[in-house]
Amino acid sequence: MPDIVAGKVAIVTGAGRGIGRGIALLMAAEGARVVVCDIGASLDGAGADAGPAQAVVDEIKKAGGTAIASTASISEPGNAEKIVQAALDAFGRVDILVNNAGILRDRIFHRMSWSDWSDVIAVHLHGSFAMSRACATHFREQNSGSMVHMTSTSGLVGNFGQANYMAAKMGIVGLSRGIALDMARFNVRSNCVAPFAWTRMIDSIPAEGEEEKARIAAFREMTPEKIAPLVVYLGSDRASGVSGQIFSVRNNEIYLFNQTRPIRTLHRSDGWTPERLDAQLKGAFAASFTPLDRSGDVFSWDPV
Repeated sequence: MPDIVAGKVAIVTGAGRGIGRGIALLMAAEGARVVVCDIGASLDGAGADAGPAQAVVDEIKKAGGTAIASTASISEPGNAEKIVQAALDAFGRVDILVNNAGILRDRIFHRMSWSDWSDVIAVHLHGSFAMSRACATHFREQNSGSMVHMTSTSGLVGNFGQANYMAAKMGIVGLSRGIALDMARFNVRSNCVAPFAWTRMIDSIPAEGEEEKARIAAFREMTPEKIAPLVVYLGSDRASGVSGQIFSVRNNEIYLFNQTRPIRTLHRSDGWTPERLDAQLKGAFAASFTPLDRSGDVFSWDPV
């Protein structure tokens, strides 16, 4: 059987480590030529290091694949065009975009600074827009293309101290859906993936007591490489007809998430006042309210 993305060119952001690295390696193993994008920053976005991106390129080449590195920051809008142009100069086309790059600035909300907010939004959401927009013109011209954007259950469900990250990741859901709607006529697909993986983003979770240590051990089985098969599949022509969806990977499980739709209605022919709402709204809707869950409350079982 031929490699599933043979002949395609894939751009993977945040590909120097973790999930992005796993995706870049499998893209190459499945026949794609890969642009490995990573500025080599710390988890909070500080600093830069060309080493991680180049190391992945070297690993791909050693295995017989084809790749180039880019250390341009996607948080700077002009760099997206430069990254896409680098792909065109090296390989003549671009077929797949994986928006994976991200940073964390976790703070409880009343202590979150403007830079905590704006820096996270700049990398996750603005960066995803810039890369998607830079690819969109070429995808339209060639009448094909696939975009895969990383969202998170922190946004889809919730988590403490991550209002900035949650907002960015839910913004990416809207971005992906908008791209899917606008570009379906050009045979361009756009989907989201919420990954569960043991990476440096969650490596700081404390483990106290035998039960917690056992749970952490189970989490460590969710390696970044477990995310890559779904992403590579979504980038391939085999995923034709799959667009505008939200998936998740949790070790050996793949989930499809629902999307926001009305679930209850309340009507008065003579209209509403605050007093009438007070008399009726909670009684009619409260049983259907979405609880203030965190991701760990919804995914309460160990990964399988």
